[in-house]
Amino acid sequence: MEEVFVAMKLVFSVAVVGVLSWILYVYGSLWLESQRVRKRIQMQGIKGPPPSFLYGNLSDMQRIQAQAATLAKASISTSKGSDQYVAHDYTATLFPYFEHWRKQYGRLYTYSTGMKQHLYITQPDLVTEMNRFMNLVLGKPTYLTKKLEPMLGNGIMRANGISWSQQRKLVAAEFFMDKVKGMVDLIIESTQPLLLKWEQTIESQGGGKAEIKVDKDLRGLSADVISRVCFGHSYSKGKEVFSKLRSMQKVMFKQSGFIFGLGGLREKLKFWSKKKDEIADLEKEIESLIWDVVENRKRECSEASASEKDLMQLLLEAATNDPSLGKDFSKRFIVDNCKNIYFAGHETTAVSACWCLMFLGLHQEWQSRIRAEVAEHCPNGIPDSESLPLLKTLGMVIQEVLRLYPTAAFVSREAFEDIQIGNLDVPKGVCLWNLIPTLHRDPENWGADVNQFKPERFSEGVSKACKYPQAYVPFGLGPRMCLGKNMAMVELKVVLALIISRFSFTLSPNYRHSPTFRMLVEPEYDVDIIIQKI
Repeated sequence: MEEVFVAMKLVFSVAVVGVLSWILYVYGSLWLESQRVRKRIQMQGIKGPPPSFLYGNLSDMQRIQAQAATLAKASISTSKGSDQYVAHDYTATLFPYFEHWRKQYGRLYTYSTGMKQHLYITQPDLVTEMNRFMNLVLGKPTYLTKKLEPMLGNGIMRANGISWSQQRKLVAAEFFMDKVKGMVDLIIESTQPLLLKWEQTIESQGGGKAEIKVDKDLRGLSADVISRVCFGHSYSKGKEVFSKLRSMQKVMFKQSGFIFGLGGLREKLKFWSKKKDEIADLEKEIESLIWDVVENRKRECSEASASEKDLMQLLLEAATNDPSLGKDFSKRFIVDNCKNIYFAGHETTAVSACWCLMFLGLHQEWQSRIRAEVAEHCPNGIPDSESLPLLKTLGMVIQEVLRLYPTAAFVSREAFEDIQIGNLDVPKGVCLWNLIPTLHRDPENWGADVNQFKPERFSEGVSKACKYPQAYVPFGLGPRMCLGKNMAMVELKVVLALIISRFSFTLSPNYRHSPTFRMLVEPEYDVDIIIQKI
């Protein structure tokens, strides 16, 4: 018995030593390294909130977020889509800690999430330098992309270094403007069912006006477009993929502060114990659905000529050209990039279209101007690749909406080596954050009317709209700028031109303005419009 007691005591002692060793490791190898990096940043005159041991500024972020949420509930409950409320700077509600610290420390400050050091940058000159930085040692933050792995795999939106470069080379060519121009007829074809549906809704409600929630319809339209132009099939074949990606997006971003790791340990454990199985099941279902589409496309590809190749066929060829990669890698490469393009190709455009309709519903005079422009340049109100560049007014409206409500909230990068950006020394491992809405609402760059909806500011292009045009980044910045920018702009122009030439509309009094962040900044309660046929 005594021997058993001694053995247990020995095991307990070893366990205690192990725990203490781990604590010393965390303190010595991680915490001290984090503080060394922080000090190196501070030596450049950069300030920031003091971090706590192990948790950094996470508790501060959580406290500030909770206070902002209380204030937001009071204001949102009284809002019914007034222009003054719509034009407000929502970053103080969605990301209040960044605004709180910006007011305290300026446009350049440092903070930490646990052991990770970050630099918040909204100085236009430094953003311009980041735009010019072409080195692969500045990539997507690894801790952040790890969180998004179930949704995006290791496709182009998550990959870094050579892997990202190779994927970009393959995918980018499909979205050059000469190819995008060839997609206009397909976009028009995809939009016709939506126009017909809205006409039928008006008829069913008496033939005068009808109230429509546009979110679901625009997502379906955008999904159909990306399905047709990239994967050679209609939305009907891929709708389950889009639906399940949307479900995963909602599940993953249901936890407050998902991106930054906010919330206590108990809250995180409770969330993941409930949701990890649901996320894993959705991940398997999405991959299985995509692979079914891939297998069908393989059979079709054998009959396609070189001129008919779409993105799906190019992905198949790229994955099979190098037999040394192995079957598992090839499948992973195809599925992951399909997930990326399915999500990014339809979600961002659909959300942008929602915000456009919201602003145009509030500012009907811009509908009239766009309608006249479409009538002048587009036969029968239907645009083509030649008339699209002539729709200047429509382009100005889209650019202004993307300024006020960019779907992407952040540009985030991690330095994989020590780098120099302008006069800023960035140590290895530091993450850089540009808050896009803050850049787009900087009065020193845009003027005192920065929170007003004024498309005319873009009448001479982005270069004349503000002092630092490279700080206008609705599609991101630098070499990792959104590859689908050309397609998104063309699709928005075509869809809005068709809608406005067919209908007039106002924002419904039932619309509740509440931007929310679910990987993208989107309407929480849909966009309701009152629509009538012209």
